[in-house]
Formats: sequence, C-alpha cells, structure tokens
Amino acid sequence: MAQIQSDIPKTGMPKSIPYIIGNEIAERFSFYGLRSIMVTYMAVAFFNPTLNPALTAEADAKANQMSHMFVTLAYFMPLVGAIMADWFFGKYRVILFVSILYTFGHFMLSVAGESYTIFSAGLIIIACCAGGIKSCVSANVGDQFDKSNEHLLSKVYGWFYMSINLGGTLAPLFIPLLKKYYGPDIAFGVPGILMALATIMFWLGRKKYKRVPPAGIKKENFFSITLYALAKLFNRKPGQKVWDAVGEKYSAESIDGIRAVYRVLAVFAFTPIFWALWDQNLSEWVLQATRMDLTIAGNFSILPEQVNFINPLFLVLLIPVFTSFIFPKLEKSGIAVTPLRKIGAGFVIIGLAFVIIAFLQQSIDAGGKPSVWWQILAYILLAASEILVSVTCLEYAYTHSPKSMKSTMSALYLLGISAGNLITGLINTDIVNKGFFSQFTGAKYYWLFIGILAVTILLFLLISRRLPEKKYVGE
Repeated sequence: MAQIQSDIPKTGMPKSIPYIIGNEIAERFSFYGLRSIMVTYMAVAFFNPTLNPALTAEADAKANQMSHMFVTLAYFMPLVGAIMADWFFGKYRVILFVSILYTFGHFMLSVAGESYTIFSAGLIIIACCAGGIKSCVSANVGDQFDKSNEHLLSKVYGWFYMSINLGGTLAPLFIPLLKKYYGPDIAFGVPGILMALATIMFWLGRKKYKRVPPAGIKKENFFSITLYALAKLFNRKPGQKVWDAVGEKYSAESIDGIRAVYRVLAVFAFTPIFWALWDQNLSEWVLQATRMDLTIAGNFSILPEQVNFINPLFLVLLIPVFTSFIFPKLEKSGIAVTPLRKIGAGFVIIGLAFVIIAFLQQSIDAGGKPSVWWQILAYILLAASEILVSVTCLEYAYTHSPKSMKSTMSALYLLGISAGNLITGLINTDIVNKGFFSQFTGAKYYWLFIGILAVTILLFLLISRRLPEKKYVGE
C-alpha cells in the first residue's frame, strides 16, 4: 500500500521551491542591477572623470572592454561550477559558498570609491560567483522532484524563468535611480544587500532541500574522450577510423554521446556572433542612450540605464505570442518551423535591431539627438531575436543530445555567450590600443558588427542544410 501511495502524483510543490525561487529573484536583481550602471559609471569615474569630449570614444571603449570581459568570465565559469558541484562538492555547498563570495564582491564595489583596482577585483569575484551559481541553481530545481511530482516540473521551471526576468526587469528600473539620487556607493551597495538576502534565503531552506551527492570524476566524460580522440588522430591502425579506435577504450554509448555533442556544436558555433551583438544592449547601447532624447511622453523622461528593462519585459510578453500564435500560424500555412529556421530568423532580426542602432548613431555623430523610442524599437526586436535563438538553442541542445550529455551541452551553450563577449571585448581592447579596429568608432562600430553578422548568416545558410539530425527525446 505504501508503494501505491508513493506512485500517486503529488499536488503540492516541494517545500524547498519557495527558497530557490526567492533566492533566484534576489540574485538576478543584484546581477542585472550591477550591469545596468557599471558601464556608464566606469566610463566617467575611471576613464574620463573630467568629461573631456576628446576622451569620450576611448573612455567608452575601455568601459565596454571591461563590461564584455566581465560577461566573458561570468559565462565561462558555469562549466567550472558544474564540475565542482557534480564531481566534488555537490550543488548545495557550491551555491552557498559562492553566494557568500558573491556578496563580498558587491561589498568591494560599494567601497571602491576611486580605486579602479578594488572595483576590478570586485567585478572578477562577482563574475566567477555568478557563473558558478548559474550552472547549479537550475539543476538544483530539478533535483527537488521525483516520479511522484515530476508533472509539476514544467510549472516550476516557468516560475523559475519568470523569477529571472522579474529580477532582470526591476533592477534596471530602480538601481539607476539610486545612482542618480544617492550616488554610486549606494547604487552598488543595494545589489549587494539583495545578494546577501539571497544567500540567507537559500541557507534558510537547507533542511528542506533534496541534495544529490557529488558523483566523483567520471572516466567517460566529454573532455577525456575528446582528448583521447585527438590523440588517436595521429596514432591508430592503418585504415582505422578515429571513432573505431576510440571504441577500443570507451563504450559505444559514450562515443555516441560525444558525437552528438559535436553535431550540436556545429550549430552552436554560430551563436558567439549572435551574443557578440546581443550583449551590447547592456553596454554600448546604454552609452548611446546617454546622448539621446530620453523623453517618453510630455515631461516624463527616463534615465539611459533604465532603457534596457524593455528587453526582459518584452521577452516575457513575446514568448506566448511566438509559441501560441506566430509558430502555429506558420505551420498551418505550410511553413515548417524547424529549430534551424528559428535560429536563422533570429540572426536576421538582431541584424535589423543593429541597423536601427547604427542609424541612430549616425544621427548622434552628426550632432543630432534622436528619440529614445527608436532604441526601444531595437530592444523589442532584440527580445524577439533572443526568443528565436536562445530558447531554441536550449531546446535543440536537449533534444539532440543523449541523457548523459545534456548537462554538458548546457554548459557548452553558455560558453558560446562567453566567446561572443570575448570577441566584442577584444575588439574594444584593440580600439583602446589604437589598433586596426580603432577606425571603427561611432556608427562605423555598429556597421562593423552588422557586416560580421551578415557573413555569419551566409555561412549558416550554407552549412545548416547539411547538418545531420538525430534526436534523443524520451531517454
């Protein structure tokens, strides 16, 4: 009878879920609150404190460089966090430990004052910790469920996703106001307080979590098999295929998983360029907004750091529009809505957003002061492109990789975001150092990225039709 009772679906959420959701809202608020003001603050406080017009372009490039390198590190660290949690310490310990360090990083920003060294160190700590948390928290949500209540997973992940966007929407609205009226110390300190609250909330739920113990180092993991395959490229029997040689040491199942990863990576190889453009909305676009007419209606205007709240807002609003209206309408019209077509469409739409931004910058370069409504339109297009690329890629990674590789694929997808920001960061570094890309300032900077994207789209169209498909659903 006990067994029969345990098989009856539960109607309530695990008691640990409110602690996880509350923690996520506070953590995302702290992260996006920081990002909303860090570029405009650094551009003036550290790189152009005298507001010399001759130094504006260089100061902007330095601030953009720091911003993109910050994100590069933040999205590289999920891979490290996943390894630490899955192999050595478990998710609970990793989340709690890095949350404490995360709070300390925010504290460093709030007391840095004019010290660029302390401020930079705080950013490095936050980037490492934000990345370490990112790979563990969403997996920790799934750990709380079993067969008796797995039917509630989609609902709780919906809440989880909404908590991310709630933090991402509210932070850009409130933190810039704190910076304007109370100064940067308070503005950087409040996200730290939110992170401290997130840490306390997570700790309060310690007795309610289901904790999956670390599994130790897996011998048949992605990295060890890949390295072994590379070695076999130059050391195998005459006429023997590489994967056959690898099969002498590793199981057929694990090899199939690795080959699936590389098929998905053939798609993901194009995403860094998408993210190289996308993440500029939290850096380059914010700086552009400082030179625009920020009047929304009548005498009501917003701060330049507040404009990017449009992206998470429309991200939430447009998801049901795409899933419940646009995609079904296209299918009924005889147009197959495949993952690769969604991704390609997302590339085109973000290109349109950047065309708007480039024309806005041309107006600014000519001495004009265009309306912020044009940038808001670009943000709406940006949200649409994110739905088509980001959401689709996460789905593609899940459906096209076997169970043993699904976590690996999620981490590798995040590495694409890291790589995209590294590209943009290196271009800004070259501009700062008066290198080749220093000629691409003002509107030319945005046209450069539009050109890179155009080449990427052409390559994607040529290669995507040749990509083999093998789905792993229901495993």
